[in-house]
Amino acid sequence: MKKYYLSTALPYVNDAPHLGFALEIIQADVIARYHRILGEDVFFLTGTDENSLKNVRAARGEGIPVKKLVDRNAKKFYELKKALNLSFDDFIRTTEKRHIKGAQKLWLACQKDIYKKKYRGLYCVGCEEFYKESELVNGLCPEHKAKPELVEEENYFFHLSKYQNQLKKIIEQDKIKIIPKTRKNEVLSFINQGLEDICVSRLTKRAGGWGIDVPGDPSQKIWVWFDALSNYITALGYGENNKKFQEWWQKNKHKLHIIGKGILRFHAIYWPAMLLSAKLALPKTIFVHGYLTSGGQKMSKSLGNVIDPFELVKKYGTDAVRYFLLREIPPTEDGDFTYEKFKERYNSDLAKGLGNLVARIITLAKKVKIGRKKAKIEIQKLVDKTWKDQNLLLGKFKFNEALMAIWNLISFCDKYLEKEHPWQKSKKQLIIISNLLFVLKNIAKLLQPFLPQTSEKILEQIKKRKKEILFPRL
Repeated sequence: MKKYYLSTALPYVNDAPHLGFALEIIQADVIARYHRILGEDVFFLTGTDENSLKNVRAARGEGIPVKKLVDRNAKKFYELKKALNLSFDDFIRTTEKRHIKGAQKLWLACQKDIYKKKYRGLYCVGCEEFYKESELVNGLCPEHKAKPELVEEENYFFHLSKYQNQLKKIIEQDKIKIIPKTRKNEVLSFINQGLEDICVSRLTKRAGGWGIDVPGDPSQKIWVWFDALSNYITALGYGENNKKFQEWWQKNKHKLHIIGKGILRFHAIYWPAMLLSAKLALPKTIFVHGYLTSGGQKMSKSLGNVIDPFELVKKYGTDAVRYFLLREIPPTEDGDFTYEKFKERYNSDLAKGLGNLVARIITLAKKVKIGRKKAKIEIQKLVDKTWKDQNLLLGKFKFNEALMAIWNLISFCDKYLEKEHPWQKSKKQLIIISNLLFVLKNIAKLLQPFLPQTSEKILEQIKKRKKEILFPRL
């Protein structure tokens, strides 16, 4: 059985989850469900990044211990599983023993490329990264629009520059395939500017005593990114070098990271370099999505314009939220969320579109007795083409286009209904209704990775011939 391993990035837990992360984890869930439908053995990983300075400062701001803050917020991220109907197989917290053991093991495996030196630089706590002055925009971090802090201390550094040529070849030759191609070009451009060694620790004092100790030197904590990136293997048992790690990482050809564009450098340059240093296998694909904006601005906790996914689900339902994010937001570009856009998409596509069609077909099917009838050839061809298109489009992470293909089938059914008038008794009535049920059943199955609850409800309505409202008009 083909193994397929995929992961999301790990969100910081300095605050509760927002809709921006929901976009990423729903995209990952669709891919996981789709590969399970293909009959593959899937391992879908997510979790929380808990060792950052952001968490320490957030806890100080609330006047509570850091552990209390991370425990509370990690629980909220885990609760997305139920709220968004997610199918992840493991949820790793970077404060877990299995992770700490694995992160320290990776440090030791990279030790030949790690050295200590004094350093003075501009540090953005939001990014948990040092910046050069030339990388700032008007003196501010380009990502968080905040002024970095001047930090001067003696830290450990990783010899990233040593792997410049090797990394360039790996990316150029698609040994790690970066999707979309624009992001691949972005990575190559960064490499071509010349890679500098990176700081991979911070003083325990500056870290507030929080984080993972550098092996053999408790005066330093492992840099949060070095620690967090290792989760992709620590969750598989790298710390123990167990069978699971060998099967799912070392020997597996299908390893996918799903990340946002703001952390591409960490995943496409720093992470592969760490793996090369430790003589471990590389990931195979990195899919990079854009940002979810709110009224045109990047949605982020630091900017204070976040949308609560729990509230949205409570008000409109899980599958409505999943549908909007997958259909409205271009998978590799930024996409905007407003309540007006959400309601418009909900009413037109879900209530009036899918929901109305299901109600009409079930109402017709309830009134007649239909035996097993073969669908018309042209209808069978149309359905087959939609399945083929879905396979092709999901293989390229084009969630919105795959949904458009399904909605083309819905549109076909609407036109077919208006043309054939199956509510009128005729010789063709049973054949027409049978054709509509055939297409509807396929629509339900095509929707399984995207809207799993809705898919199940439609199949249940077809089976019982009992109509229920799927999406009430707003």
